[in-house]
Amino acid sequence: MGYKLVWQDEFNYTGPPDPSKWNFETGGHGWGNNELQFYTDGGNAWVDGQKLTIEARKEVKGNREITSARLTTKNKGDWLYGMFEARIKLPKLKGTWPAFWMLPTDWEYGGWPRSGEIDIMEHIGSAVDKIFTTVHTEAFNHTKGTQVGKTELLAGATDDFYLYSVEWLPNEMIFRVDEKVQFVYCPAEHVKNVTSKEWPFDKRFYMVLNLAFGGNLGGSRGVDPEGLPARYEIDYVRVYQKQE
Repeated sequence: MGYKLVWQDEFNYTGPPDPSKWNFETGGHGWGNNELQFYTDGGNAWVDGQKLTIEARKEVKGNREITSARLTTKNKGDWLYGMFEARIKLPKLKGTWPAFWMLPTDWEYGGWPRSGEIDIMEHIGSAVDKIFTTVHTEAFNHTKGTQVGKTELLAGATDDFYLYSVEWLPNEMIFRVDEKVQFVYCPAEHVKNVTSKEWPFDKRFYMVLNLAFGGNLGGSRGVDPEGLPARYEIDYVRVYQKQE
């Protein structure tokens, strides 16, 4: 039983991100992390026929002095299990916080972190050669000091494109960078009787691509807004699922 490609955006067109596949989430309320940007639905994200670019800029919007974009596939691309991958080139500026991650569509186990979060790739511009991979659940999250994940050294993460992926199976998740296994989350290794507190990942999730600026993680070592603009580039996004 192999994987079959079931969803993709190759970004081989020009203009805004395909509205049949992507939503813009907007606002400047800090996004739960004291972030500094205002997410717009305008010119901060575009496709040039080869890639998607998300750009953080130094400009006033609403109550913020920095703009950027946050894209999701919610209600346009929602899945239970599969292989999720994106080929990405990261920005290099103190304060940038790009991510490729997943959130629950229906929040059936309750609000964060009870319904889970899957961080396939996070990066901060003040640690250019480090990639963060994390799983959040009710039992395992940073508010309790129990967060589980991996920090990987990746020289050149801001100089070239790399493939970041997660293989989400019914009982474990396997995270890879360029096909190399980076981190495996298997709740049965942590507890004897697995419940939704350790594994809320039996419900639908959708993908998120965003470029935050500052905030609890992105700004943990300071920010350099004078160095903006900064670009987060995505060559493609693909989703595969196993076929019966």
